[in-house]
Amino acid sequence: MTTVVVHTWARDPGNALVRPDGTVEWRSTKLVPGEDDPAAVSVALGIASARDDELVAVTFGDADPSWALARGAARSVVVADASVDEDEAGVAALVAATVRSVDGVDVVVIGDSESHPGVAGTVAGLLGWPVVLGASTARWGDDGLEVARRVAEGVQTLAVAVPAVVAVRADQAESRAPGMKEQLAARKRPVQRVSVADLEVPATVAATLDSTRLPATQGARLFDGSPQEAARALVGALRSEGAVR
Repeated sequence: MTTVVVHTWARDPGNALVRPDGTVEWRSTKLVPGEDDPAAVSVALGIASARDDELVAVTFGDADPSWALARGAARSVVVADASVDEDEAGVAALVAATVRSVDGVDVVVIGDSESHPGVAGTVAGLLGWPVVLGASTARWGDDGLEVARRVAEGVQTLAVAVPAVVAVRADQAESRAPGMKEQLAARKRPVQRVSVADLEVPATVAATLDSTRLPATQGARLFDGSPQEAARALVGALRSEGAVR
């Protein structure tokens, strides 16, 4: 069987500049690896290695396929002419169609992107597979995948039958980036470039951007005087606004 890891599938929201008139300017439209992507590759590599599966990386547009190849993927599939925008249904449809083009896939691992929370679940819905969101780790058990995730009460472990989608949320930053040896080896691994026309992308109703605005904010209030006077003024202000009694 085959494990797929999806990486570098969204623009960095930190590159979006919202102007006072509501228009959005992207300082860079280049796709970059998401904060969850290193953790997603790590989880996918563990899943694939345990069964001696092939780990296939999937990415889009101008993304660098060697990013995942240097982290352990055997080969990469790049939808070179894909245009990834803010329409999460469209992004999910593209991801699902690309997954279907890879033979023998029964596990898809994708970053549980905080800025695009609808994608992972929609990919699973389009594939007709179960999904676990917010996963930290995953390993094979007697009943399929055992996926752990952090919840308010502690750590929850779920048994998931495959085929399935696992959406990974990183608990910490990547501890070790690939060195020169891994990067050179990545350049020798196969990269398959396909076009959107090669895929059977399911039709979706596109979302249209109606407007964008900056969040409403109130000016900061500064309290002068000694620490005791400032504290009394702060408590008085909170009481006047009904925040405390």
